Amino acid sequence: MARRIALFAYPDCQLLDVSGPWQVFASANALSATPLYQLHLVAPEAGSVMTNGGLAVQATHGQAELAALAPLDTLLVAGGHGVMPLRQDAALLTTLRDLAPAVRRLGSICTGAFLLAAAGLLDGCRVTTHWRHAAALAEAYPALKVEPDALYVESRGRYTSAGVTAGIDLALAMLEADHGAVLAGRVARELVVFLHRPGGQSQFSEVLRQQQDAGPLRRLLDHLHGDPGGDHHVEAMAAQMAVSPRHLTRLFRRHLNTTPGAYLTRLRLEQARLALLDTSQPVSLPRLAARWRLGGAEQLRRQFQRHYGVSPSVYRQRFASTDSTR
Repeated sequence: MARRIALFAYPDCQLLDVSGPWQVFASANALSATPLYQLHLVAPEAGSVMTNGGLAVQATHGQAELAALAPLDTLLVAGGHGVMPLRQDAALLTTLRDLAPAVRRLGSICTGAFLLAAAGLLDGCRVTTHWRHAAALAEAYPALKVEPDALYVESRGRYTSAGVTAGIDLALAMLEADHGAVLAGRVARELVVFLHRPGGQSQFSEVLRQQQDAGPLRRLLDHLHGDPGGDHHVEAMAAQMAVSPRHLTRLFRRHLNTTPGAYLTRLRLEQARLALLDTSQPVSLPRLAARWRLGGAEQLRRQFQRHYGVSPSVYRQRFASTDSTR
């Protein structure tokens, strides 16, 4: 029997938060002998819904009809600026609370988490959202455990994801859980998305992290990014900045909320991660660890698992065309 899925849209929602997950499930239907999913687009009112990009989508159901769709396999709330005023819609919040027990998977894309949080449906859960809004989500709803760097998170039956394309990753993960990795891979290839990124993977790379305002650390960070495998011990970094090691640590804490050693480790892990994508030759974890000064193979595995949520071998399998990790 086809699983019933509803996506909740509203005026000024993010178009790709709706169309991305929708297309994953629709493509799964197209690639299967029989439909696997019944898809329903729901909005505050049925009819045309103008998204933030100026393109309208057509909702087949209004929020008052949500109860009639129960039981639902999955309900996903799209993100977008339009979600903020909906947090004051008492009728909508009541509808979501009443419907939640009849939904197997209740989740959100991007700032859609704010609506579920306002309804009290994420209390006590680990959640994520777009990195730009993570601090605001944590401040507004202290009962949530916000993970600002994750692509998507499942916690206590609640599913939340980062912004825009991360909604596709979340939908692919759901598809894989429902019907296996083979079909999820076929859909990903159909959408020209190479498999799906693991939920624990960072929303953005260490190179993008550097683009934040690093204040007086900018020149040092340029140097570290230019030669991540160099012998950058704390004393040498402090000397380059003409400060004491203790003051250097204070600067990293103040501007990057980390330590010099932790920042350098993350930067080196980024290089190891990129090396895992190169399938032109087998990868030796001991050599990879030595190349980027990350200790031995076991230490590299532990750090990779901690930072990216998967082992190096699983990461290579999911992102590269072959899994030749040694």
